[in-house]
Amino acid sequence: MNLKISALDYVQEVQNGNISAEDFTAATLERIHDVDEKLHAFLSVNDEAVDQAREIDKKIKSGQKVGACFGMPISIKDNMCIKNSKTTCASKMLENFVAPYDATVISKLKEQDAIFIGKANMDEFAMGLTTEFSAFGPSKNPWNVDCTPGGSSGGSAVSVSAFECIASLGSDTGGSVRNPASFCSAVGYKPTYGLISRYGLISYANSIEQIGPVTRTVKDTAFLLNMIAGLDPNDNTTVDNSNEDYLTGIDSGVEGKKIGIIKEMTTEGTDPAVLSATKDAVSKLEGLGAICEEVSLDMVKYSVAAYYTITATEAGSNLARYDNLRYGYDFPVEGYEFNSYIQKARKNFGPEVTRRMIIGGFVPSAGHAGKYFLKALKVKNKLTKEINEAFKKYDLLIAPTVPILPFKLGEKIDDPVSLFLVDINTVTANLTGKPAISVPFAISNGLPIGIQLLADSMNDKLLLQAAYALEQTVTLPEVPI
Repeated sequence: MNLKISALDYVQEVQNGNISAEDFTAATLERIHDVDEKLHAFLSVNDEAVDQAREIDKKIKSGQKVGACFGMPISIKDNMCIKNSKTTCASKMLENFVAPYDATVISKLKEQDAIFIGKANMDEFAMGLTTEFSAFGPSKNPWNVDCTPGGSSGGSAVSVSAFECIASLGSDTGGSVRNPASFCSAVGYKPTYGLISRYGLISYANSIEQIGPVTRTVKDTAFLLNMIAGLDPNDNTTVDNSNEDYLTGIDSGVEGKKIGIIKEMTTEGTDPAVLSATKDAVSKLEGLGAICEEVSLDMVKYSVAAYYTITATEAGSNLARYDNLRYGYDFPVEGYEFNSYIQKARKNFGPEVTRRMIIGGFVPSAGHAGKYFLKALKVKNKLTKEINEAFKKYDLLIAPTVPILPFKLGEKIDDPVSLFLVDINTVTANLTGKPAISVPFAISNGLPIGIQLLADSMNDKLLLQAAYALEQTVTLPEVPI
């Protein structure tokens, strides 16, 4: 069974009768069994997946209407609710929490007969860049198991890259889909803010986080986007995309398009191999008829500080609900003291979550809000104005997704500031609400490099067209595992 096919190829093969959903799902579970002990992409696996696939095969054979996914196995980051399934956020705090309802994206994919093969590992409550802050152990990069796969959606990217599923859904708050996609050589998409409903996504920072697909190809991303994008009455931040078909015209190319190369994302601190790949990507886009020139976004240098101030503030508010009364774990009666109950309960939060909660309590507090939180909001506002001006001149912007190559597990875990700076190229899209995509582009010393493209709000279709054009210029080796 060839597990290396794209989502669109899978649909074609099932429709043609060349493969069955049951056989493909069984082979996928076998693949997970063979490699996941080494990679740890999954926190839980769906034991009923083969039975679900068998039912879809029966629908196909009997001529009933079948959803567009035809039983393809998809992994889901473990911060999205699937009814009657554990949703842990990779935290001891929610270790035994069983979701009572489906997230909107899950409902939409169920309608299209997707099979959720398992819940993917992540940084606890999506706070991290390496998946090392999972309470249940880190995921490993399938290109080099000594290296991080990125985060926080590390398990999602690993599962797609290592052929443990066909596609995945992650969440992107500051690059958490694009960063691991770049590190694992997958396509990672962060849509326009509001394009995909966040209902049923366990909140980290509501004002900037978005659910996004991780796939093998740009066309697969467009395919998934067709199913999960659009208005949702349960999420008032969603926008009407007029039922846009993102696959139609995806091969339109970039001829005549103006592309700005973001100066501040290709300067000091960028790995030479990443810089070389970016120049090569620009050259290839120019060869396809695009006009590329350098553009400056001065506020990018302040974006990481603003991002962590804003997200920590929102996280501090969101995490206040975890008091072990409404959600939580068994707490021993012995030693119970009323005044210290919540303090003891919250010891189950990991170090990164604790750090961000403390910051989130401090920066918006009386006497400090003006110094930190309001300044961060001003940076966000100025950055948005700056990028809006850039999009009056350019159709697209380009930069490396991550300025460095995947690094060793444990290398940066004790240096939060150095770790935060890994986000320097990705947080701009989140702070400004713009769509952005990471396209696998090169392999250097056996490690992947992704190139990031950005477009103006609601220009997701144009962005996917440009990403597809760039994707067609390269042929990359298969993951070695």
